Amino acid sequence: MARRGIREYDAKRVFYRMVPGYSGDKVKFEVMPILVDPETDLGKLPEENPWLENMRLVVKPDQLFGKRGKSGLVLLDSSYSEAVKFIKEKMNKKAKVGKVEGRLTHFLIEPFVPHDVEYYIAMNMEQDGDNIFFSTKGGVNIENVWETVKEVKMAPLDDKEFDPEPLMADLPAQEKKIVGPFLKGMYTFFANHDLTYLEINPFTIVDGKIKVLDMVAKMDDTAMFQNVGVWDMDGFPEPFGKEPMHEEAFIKSLDEKTGASLKLTILNPEGRVWTMVAGGGASVVYADTIVDYGFGDELANYGEYSGNPSAEETYLYAKTVLSLMTKDKHKSGKGKVLLIGGGIANFTDVAKTFTGIIQALREFSEKLKEVDASIFVRRGGPNYKAGLDKMRKVGDEIGLPIKVYGPEVHMTTIIPMALLDQNREVA
Repeated sequence: MARRGIREYDAKRVFYRMVPGYSGDKVKFEVMPILVDPETDLGKLPEENPWLENMRLVVKPDQLFGKRGKSGLVLLDSSYSEAVKFIKEKMNKKAKVGKVEGRLTHFLIEPFVPHDVEYYIAMNMEQDGDNIFFSTKGGVNIENVWETVKEVKMAPLDDKEFDPEPLMADLPAQEKKIVGPFLKGMYTFFANHDLTYLEINPFTIVDGKIKVLDMVAKMDDTAMFQNVGVWDMDGFPEPFGKEPMHEEAFIKSLDEKTGASLKLTILNPEGRVWTMVAGGGASVVYADTIVDYGFGDELANYGEYSGNPSAEETYLYAKTVLSLMTKDKHKSGKGKVLLIGGGIANFTDVAKTFTGIIQALREFSEKLKEVDASIFVRRGGPNYKAGLDKMRKVGDEIGLPIKVYGPEVHMTTIIPMALLDQNREVA
């Protein structure tokens, strides 16, 4: 399971749509937030959202980073014309938040809510259950008043209904009637839709209604298929400060045109350890194992090819990885390692996908020799014997050390073989 952050806009619009029903219609939200990107026509927005010119507004970046107010990136209590000016001044400009510098490309617009009291609520999924935190002293300095935070835990597979009463001990009776259904609806939403973290800091109460101010959400990205029609997002946004490389954008474009899954994230383009892993789950296992062996700083990429891609698609994927891997020798003088791995496929034709990879290996054989590359392969599934045999033969053909294994060894066995090979001084 990978925890991936989502935009505040996506979190709020789905939250506003789903939580009223989960609260027994005791909680309602009247205005949906608006997301502005470089393609948004700011002149036409009020035609579709008349409230923009009838309410005071808040504008802030929506790019997976916090402390926006402290960074001078939040506009409060503004008119729409002031909001437009603020967005135009900052759109596509670079900003530094903490130690991270990135380009501002997405902004959230929502109603400004004057308020006196701020509450904090957060829900976090762990192996031993869900932790739920609540405080009547919410706001940007919640860490400084953590002693006011109350906590309850919901054990895994617990059939009992979440009871918010222990969290609300400090609230007067009238506020409990408002906050109680909100907390219950929020937890049902959290538990039902594969969120791993959900924080609202703060929310407030105005005229007997809950007003959500700031929200942070993270999801289990492997469970998206269970939420068709709920999380209708166009993928997960990149963390602030990480602009996709040309090669990452190319693989993303391939992924969008196929029923297979092709993913590539460059972690360290100067790293020695490169992977070409079949399967989303296997890619996580491979990355974790590499880190466990102490080579996290040398892990160059993370990604997957799965869903029975064609030979042409795997060729283009492999070609992209190899082009990055063979750009330069490693600064240490040690050879680079390529791990072509995966579990035992259910329906992906191993021989077919290996045909594409082999084509790329032939094409990059000389460059692979220049970076003193060694290749380790482990795969199983339909036609795996034919695929592994082809891989052995191409190693002899192009004069590269390729060690090939099938399901007779554990999925990650090739990792210590590759990284702890003292003869090659990779370690």
